[in-house]
Amino acid sequence: MSAEHDDELEASTTRWMFAGVALTALFALMFPLYRFYEPAGRADARVELEAALASQGELLFASTCASCHGADGQGVDAPALNSQQFLESADNAQIASIIAHGIPGTEMSAYSIAFGGPLTSEQIKAITVYIRAWEPDAPDRPDWRTAGEGGGDHDEGGDAGDEGGDDHDEGGDTGDDGDGDHGETEDGDEDGDGHDEEEPEHDE
Repeated sequence: MSAEHDDELEASTTRWMFAGVALTALFALMFPLYRFYEPAGRADARVELEAALASQGELLFASTCASCHGADGQGVDAPALNSQQFLESADNAQIASIIAHGIPGTEMSAYSIAFGGPLTSEQIKAITVYIRAWEPDAPDRPDWRTAGEGGGDHDEGGDAGDEGGDDHDEGGDTGDDGDGDHGETEDGDEDGDGHDEEEPEHDE
């Protein structure tokens, strides 16, 4: 019985060893496939997460930021965030920091709960992702810092005033022409004096 038991134990051990070798070989073959497909799956998950954050950020931006920065980030009485210049100059960490801490000396107050604001760090991240989503189609706005101050319309009004000044100068030129006509009238008076020189001959 002892010899038979030893034979069975050895056979069982051999089977488990072969099974272990087979599993190791299988994992070795699957690992390259995992390495090939895993980044794509991770990228898809990241895209889905950013889409969800952007959707949440849109609602938060509308209720918290749009009154000053505009519904589409075009600027009302605050800088235009939807601009190539702003989005290229500020990364996500800087945008989140501005939202969280605010800008001292301006109307941009701190929005982080840690500084007395209404937003959590996750909500600030959502707004940041939403703002970043504008970048592919962001317009060229060199005046993004003062976009909400109406300076551009004021400049256009100044140009119109300059054109009016040009018309006024032309009117002055017309007046000068009138002075020339007046000079010709004086020449006509000289002709009248010539007519006075002709006196009738009373002696005849």
